[in-house]
Amino acid sequence: MKKSLLVCGILFSSVLAHAQFNTVKKTDNKGYSYEIVENDPTKTRIYTLDNGLKIYLAQIKDEPRIQTHIAVKTGSNNDPEDNTGLAHYLEHMVFKGTSKIGTQDWAKEKVLIQQISDLYEQHKAEKDPEKKIAIYKKIDEVSQEASKYAVANEYDKLISSLGASGTNAHTSLEETIYHNNIPSNELEKFLMVEAERFNELTLRLFHTELEAVYEEFNRSQDNDSRLVFYKLMETLFPKSHYGTQTTIGTSEHLKNPSMVAIHNYFDKYYVASNMAVLLIGDFDYDTALPLIDKYFGGMAKKPAPAQYVAKEEAIKKIVSSDVTSPSSERVQFAYRFDGVNSKDAKYVTLIDYILSNSTAGLIDLNINQQQKALGAGSGASFFRDYGMHSFSGAPKQGQSLEEVRDLLLSQIDKIKKGEFDDWMIEAVVNDMKKSRMRSWENTRALAGSLYKSFINDTPWQNVVSEHDDLSKITKKELMEFANKYYNDNYVIVYKRQGENKDLVRVSNPGITPIQLNRDAQSNWYKEFMKINSDDIKPVFVDFKKEMKEGKVKNTKFTSIQNKTNDISTVYYISEIGSDHDKKLSLAINYLDYLGTSKYSAENLKKELYKYGVEYNVNSGTDRTYVSVTALQKNLGEGLSLFEHLISDAVANKESYNEYVNTILKSRVNAKKNKNAIAAALNNYAQYGPDNRFRNILSEAELKAIDPKELTQIIKDFFNYEHQIFYFGNNEAETKKLIEKYHNFGKATKIPAKKEFAQSATDGKVYFAPYDMVQAEINFVARDQQFDSNLLTPSGMFNEYFGGGLSSIVFQEIRESKSLAYSARSAYSNASKKNDYNYVRANIGTQANKLPQAVDAMLELMNDMPKAENQFENSKQAALKQIATKRYTKSNVFFYWLSLQDRGINYDINKDIYNQTSTLTIDKLDQFFQKHIKGQKFNVGLIGKKESLDWEAVNKLGEVKELTLEDLFNY
Repeated sequence: MKKSLLVCGILFSSVLAHAQFNTVKKTDNKGYSYEIVENDPTKTRIYTLDNGLKIYLAQIKDEPRIQTHIAVKTGSNNDPEDNTGLAHYLEHMVFKGTSKIGTQDWAKEKVLIQQISDLYEQHKAEKDPEKKIAIYKKIDEVSQEASKYAVANEYDKLISSLGASGTNAHTSLEETIYHNNIPSNELEKFLMVEAERFNELTLRLFHTELEAVYEEFNRSQDNDSRLVFYKLMETLFPKSHYGTQTTIGTSEHLKNPSMVAIHNYFDKYYVASNMAVLLIGDFDYDTALPLIDKYFGGMAKKPAPAQYVAKEEAIKKIVSSDVTSPSSERVQFAYRFDGVNSKDAKYVTLIDYILSNSTAGLIDLNINQQQKALGAGSGASFFRDYGMHSFSGAPKQGQSLEEVRDLLLSQIDKIKKGEFDDWMIEAVVNDMKKSRMRSWENTRALAGSLYKSFINDTPWQNVVSEHDDLSKITKKELMEFANKYYNDNYVIVYKRQGENKDLVRVSNPGITPIQLNRDAQSNWYKEFMKINSDDIKPVFVDFKKEMKEGKVKNTKFTSIQNKTNDISTVYYISEIGSDHDKKLSLAINYLDYLGTSKYSAENLKKELYKYGVEYNVNSGTDRTYVSVTALQKNLGEGLSLFEHLISDAVANKESYNEYVNTILKSRVNAKKNKNAIAAALNNYAQYGPDNRFRNILSEAELKAIDPKELTQIIKDFFNYEHQIFYFGNNEAETKKLIEKYHNFGKATKIPAKKEFAQSATDGKVYFAPYDMVQAEINFVARDQQFDSNLLTPSGMFNEYFGGGLSSIVFQEIRESKSLAYSARSAYSNASKKNDYNYVRANIGTQANKLPQAVDAMLELMNDMPKAENQFENSKQAALKQIATKRYTKSNVFFYWLSLQDRGINYDINKDIYNQTSTLTIDKLDQFFQKHIKGQKFNVGLIGKKESLDWEAVNKLGEVKELTLEDLFNY
C-alpha cells in the first residue's frame, strides 16, 4: 500500500521540530477576527461569520487560480433510515439551479414541480405495482411539461464561463463537499453564483437525474472493491449507520424517493452554522473575506443541527463473512477503534505506517518483499465516532485466503512483541512530515486537510501538531496498545470467486426525453453575464529562461531550481522501453526484490528508508524514467545506494521463480477482472490482435530466463544514451555527486523497437462477455496523423461537445434522456508526432438501455448540434483556463519533453490561445464535418451476454466475440 509519495528518514530535520502550535486570535486589516496556528507552515486563517459560517483561507500563489470547496457537515449517516441515499441524491440536485438560476418562467415551473412532488409522495405510498407504474407515467408526463420552462445545466454554464475547472462534488458518510477551481479574478462572480445556489433548493429535472443516480448505483454493483467494503462495514458496524446504510442507498429507496424529505434534509443541514467556505490559492485576504461575508453573511443564523451519533457494542469475537463475484479472490479484515479525535487514532496511525509504508514496513518487507503473497497492505480510516484499521491481501497460486490472513496477523503479532527496529517510529513520523510538506504545496491537498478538520471537528491546531504528538509515543506504549486492542476482535470478509447472486437488475423505466432549451437563458444568467472582470493575461513558458541546460561529462543535464523546500530529485531518462526489449520492464520490476553483495534486499530497503531516499523506475513503451528523491543533504547517500543497487544487483533463482509465479497468478486474476478485460478489449478494438497488450513474454519464456540475464539488463541500462534532469536547490553540488556516483555508460546504441501498426478502423464490433449489471461500450476511430493545427479546434470540440456537465453529450444522453451515468466523447491528439489521432466515445449504462444510448451517441457523432450561446460559453471558459494556466517547478521540464515528442520546441499554448480567440462555431463545425462525422468506429463492448439486445448490437457492424485468450494472448 503506497502511503506517501516521498519518504524522509531519520536524518530529516525541520524548523517545525519541537515547535509550539498554539492557536492565536488576530484581527485583519478590515476588522475581521480570525484564528491562526503558530508555526503553521500553511499560515491558514480561520474566520467565523456572525451566522456561524466557517471560512478557511490559505495562500498558494503558484498560479492565478483558487481551489474552492464548500463543505457541508453532513452525509449519508444523517440519511433517514427509510430514505437512504438521500444526502447523495441531494448533492446531485444542488447543481440544478434555484428559482432564479435555470428557469425561464419560475411562476409556471414551480406549479409543475410541486405537482411532481405530490405525485412522488403518492408513488412512495402506493403498494400496488400496476398503480405505481401508472403514477410514474404521470410523473414522466408532468416532468416533460415542466422541462419546457427549465434551462438544463445553467449552473454549469455560469461556473464554466468563469474558466472554472474540476466542477464536481462528493458525498460520503459524514460530509458533502462541492469542488471548483476558479481563476483568481473571478472570485466575486463565483461567490455570487454559490451564494445563490446554496440559498435554496429547487428540485427541477428530478426524475431524469434520479435515473442517473440509479445508474451510479449500478456502477457500484459492478465494483468489487465496494462489494467487499460494504460487507466489511456491515459487519464492523452492525448497529449504526456506518454499516447499516450506504452512501449510494438501497435500490428500493432510490426507486421510491420523496422530494419532501429531500427538502426537509436541505433545510436542516444546509445552514451556515453547519457549512464552511474554503479558498486556497492566489487571492488577497483583505479582499476575499469581505466578499465572502457580502454573499454568504446573509444566510440565516440558525443553530447547528444535531449530528447522528453512532453507537456500537464491543466486538468480542471474530466475525466472518463471505462475498462472491467473478473477479479473483482476496481477503480483508478490520479492527474497530474510537474516532478521529481519540487517542486510538494516533496509535493506530503509527502502527499502520510501521506495518505498511511502501518501503520498509513489516508487511512491505516480510510479505511483499519476500513474495509470500500476491500482495498485501494495510490502511487506517477514521470517522467522527469510530475508526478502523483494515488489512487486505491477495493469495498467490495455491495459497488459501486463510493463509494470507495468517501472514497479516503474524505482522501484527510482531508489533505486539516489539519485533521492529527501534528507529522505525522516528523514521515513519518523519516520513509523514515530509509527505505532508510536499502535499501541502498543492491547493487541492491542503484543501482536503482543511475540510477534514472542519468535518471531523478537529481543531486545526491538532492537525498541524499531529506529527509532533506521534513522535512522543514510545515503543513500549505502542506494544501495550497493540496487545490490548489487536486480538480476536476483528471482522473479516473473504472475497471468493463465483457468481454474485445479489446483483439487482431492473427494467428500463422508459423516460420521455426532456427538453434541454440549450439557447434559453434565465434573467439571472443574462444579468450575470453582463458583469465584467479584470482580465488575467496569459503567461507562456520561456523554456530558455525556466530551464538551465548544460552537461555533466558528455551527458545532457537540465536543471530547474526548487525554490520551495529542500527536496531534490535526479531523473535519468533514456529513450528505450518495452517496445525495444520485452525483458526490460521484467528486469526493472524484478529490481524491487534484489539485494547486492553488500546488502540483502530487506536491509537495502531499510537503509534507503533511514536516509529518506525513494527511488522509482518506470519503463514505458519507448522511454524509461529512473529517479532518486531525497532531502538535498541526503541526496549523495541516495545516489550512492541506488547506483550500488544498479551496478551490483545479485540474481537470486528462488526469488525469480516466485516473481514468475506472481506474474502468472496476476495474469490469471486479470482474466477475471472486469477493468482488465475492458482495457484489453479496447486495445484490441483500436489496434487489432497485434497490440501491446498481447505483446508479452509467454509462460515458457518467463520460466526459461536465467535471472542473471535480467540483472545484466539492469547493469547495462545506463550504457544506453540518456539525459539527466535535476529539480532541487543546489545544482553545483548535485553535479559533483552525479559525477562521483553515476555510471555514465558506454553510449550503447538503442536497439530497434517493434512497431505496432495503427491500422484504419473498419466498423467492427468486438465483444467480451462478463457478468455485470451495466454494459460498457467504447467507440474508437482512427483519424489523421498528429498535426499541431488541430490542437485548437479539437480542444474546443472536447470542451463544447464531449466534456463537462454542460457539454452536448452529457446533456443529450444523461440530462435529457437519462440513458447513462457515464457518457463522453473526445478527439484524442497523438502524443508523438508520427502517430495517429483518434476519435473516442464511451457509454456505461444499464444493459437494457444500451440500444437507445448507442443510437443517441451515434446520432450526435454524425450531427453536432450548434448552440451559439453554449459555444461562446465554452470558448470563454477555454480562454480563461489557458490564461490562468501556469507550468511551475518540475512540470516545466516534463511539459517541454511532451512538446519535443510532438516535434514542437516552444509553448504551443500561445498559438492555441490566439487561435481560440478567433474560433467560430462554423469553424468548429468544419472540424466536425472533416474529422468526426462519418468515421468508421470500431467498438469494444463488454457486458452480460444474455442481457444484451443482439439485434441492436448487430446493427453496429460485424460482431466478433473474443475469448480471454484472444484478448490477453495467454
